[in-house]
Parts: sequence; structure tokens; C-alpha cells
Amino acid sequence: MALTPTDKRAATDEAFLREVDDAVRAGDLENFWKRYGRWLVAAIVIGLAAFGGWIYWQNQQLAAAEKQGEQFILAVEKLQAGNLPAAKADLLKATSAEQPGYRAMAQILLANIAAAEGNTKKAIADYAKVAADDSLPQPFRDMALVRQTTAEFDTLSPQAVIDRLKPLAKPGTAWFGSAGEMTAIAYMKMGKDNLAGPIFAQIAKQEDLPQTLRARAQQMAGALGVDTVQLDVKPTGASAAADAGKDK
Repeated sequence: MALTPTDKRAATDEAFLREVDDAVRAGDLENFWKRYGRWLVAAIVIGLAAFGGWIYWQNQQLAAAEKQGEQFILAVEKLQAGNLPAAKADLLKATSAEQPGYRAMAQILLANIAAAEGNTKKAIADYAKVAADDSLPQPFRDMALVRQTTAEFDTLSPQAVIDRLKPLAKPGTAWFGSAGEMTAIAYMKMGKDNLAGPIFAQIAKQEDLPQTLRARAQQMAGALGVDTVQLDVKPTGASAAADAGKDK
């Protein structure tokens, strides 16, 4: 079918408009590149440089952490070998490590050494410093708090011991064994055996605690009249129904 003059003109106009549109787009792109091209290239270069710098910083941090870890391990090995002066010197350096875990462990080990040497006052101060340091991981701070309380237990009032260890003297916490035992003894000093007994019983039931601690706690609970087997045992199922029937 032959095209009419009108159809040919329409097709020509459409082709012309496409050429104009393409030319406008090309012109806009050329103008944009002339105005912003250098800035765009600069932004890309700066972005790549920043990303490269971040990768380099990450690698440097990793290398530093590995070096600090090696130094800490060497200090522990010297300590185990009985080379106390060299171990203390290395641990002292580690107390300024950027990695908070190594920094905390070094301080706690130095406090342990001070306690073993009979310098209880320094040990307590070192433990207290770790416990109060917000920049250190919480597990190490909790450990230091327990060690601090153990070292000065005889000089603290029972209520002070209870208040200090309250967050840790709960079943399920990592330091429930030590914190719970000291809390129970503090209650006994206050004449509150009814509060001490259940804590000893709970310690005796924790299978993940040292057997010596559990045995000691079971003996204390028994002496205070608490049955560790029956503690917190509630009737369920058939036994609960039977008990309900008896109450009717």
C-alpha cells in the first residue's frame, strides 16, 4: 500500500523530531560534562581514596590487635614459667593496649599478682579501677568486681556486699557462684538465714559450677534447713491434678 503525501510528511516530521531530541540530549550531556565533569571525577577519586584508606586502617587495626595478642601470650608464658619481673613488665605495657580485652586482662592479672604478693591494698585498687572503667568489656568488669569484693569482704558491711553484688548474685549470670555465695554469707552475718538458705540451695543446683562450690553450698543450705532437692519444685501434670483434687 503506497503512502500518501500526508503519511510521508508525518514520517519525516517524526524522524526529524527524533534527531532533534537526540541532538538535545547529546548537547545536554556535553554541557553537563563541561560544567561538572571535573568535579565528578574528583568525587570519584576522593571516594576511592577514602575507601582505600578505610581498608588500610582496618588492616592496621588487625595487625595491631594480633601483635598485642602475641605480647599478652608471651607475658602469660613468662608468668607461668615463674619469670615474674619480666611478666609484670610485659603486662604493664599491655595495660595501655588499644584492644580493650587485652587491656582488661593485663590489669586483672597484675591485680592478681599484687594479691598473691600480699599487697592487698594495691590489688583492691586495681580491681576497682577495672570494674569502674566503662571502656572495658562488661565480663571483665564483672570479674574485677567479684575479685575486688572477695579481697575486701571482711572489711565491708554485709549490706554493702549485698548491694554491690546484687546484679551478679542471680541464677544464670556468669558469676552467680561466687557472688551468690558471698551474698548468702552476708545475709547470714545479718541474721537473715531465711534469705541465705535459698541462695545456697540455688548454687548447689547449678550443674555448671565447680563441684566443690556446689557441695559446700549444699551443706550450708542443709544446715539452714533448706532442702536443695525440693527447692522451687512445683507439681505439674497428673500430680498437680491430684493435689487439686485433695484441696476440694
